[in-house]
Amino acid sequence: MSFLRWAIVIVPLILLLGFGSGRSVPSGADNGWYRALAKPELTPPGWVFPVAWTTLYILIGLALAMIVHARGAKGRGAAIGLFVGQFALNLAWTPLFFGAHKVGLALFVIIAILLLSIATTVVFSRIRKGAAWLMLPYLVWLSFAGVLNWRIGQLNPDAERLVPGAQTSQML
Repeated sequence: MSFLRWAIVIVPLILLLGFGSGRSVPSGADNGWYRALAKPELTPPGWVFPVAWTTLYILIGLALAMIVHARGAKGRGAAIGLFVGQFALNLAWTPLFFGAHKVGLALFVIIAILLLSIATTVVFSRIRKGAAWLMLPYLVWLSFAGVLNWRIGQLNPDAERLVPGAQTSQML
């Protein structure tokens, strides 16, 4: 299968999974608990998050498609495995943070995502340099998101008990 065919399958799949995670619980301005939190000054406006994540999911989807297309490349299986691991954690972060209100645990998860994503990028670079370059904006955003998560935890030491957790779904 050509790279384009892989991209046509993988990019929408990544977007769909990311959207599903983001809609599995109320998040951002739709989440009363999040609205009640004290947030650091560097928190971007709410509209930035869906734009950023959509862009990043497209980029990492293209990166994965490049690696999947690299049949016979040494380390390809490990690269795909690392990607799947970090992406699974990525999908778990939103329900953990916004749904379960586990700010501290969410910080550990985002650190794990970042570490696995760095490893993924290094392994990707050995197979296709372009795939590694496509991962860099994601690494930067994960670092920024980690700082936001950390600062929210500092500013809201009792965040878990701020508002009773209503486990509702945004799925249609």
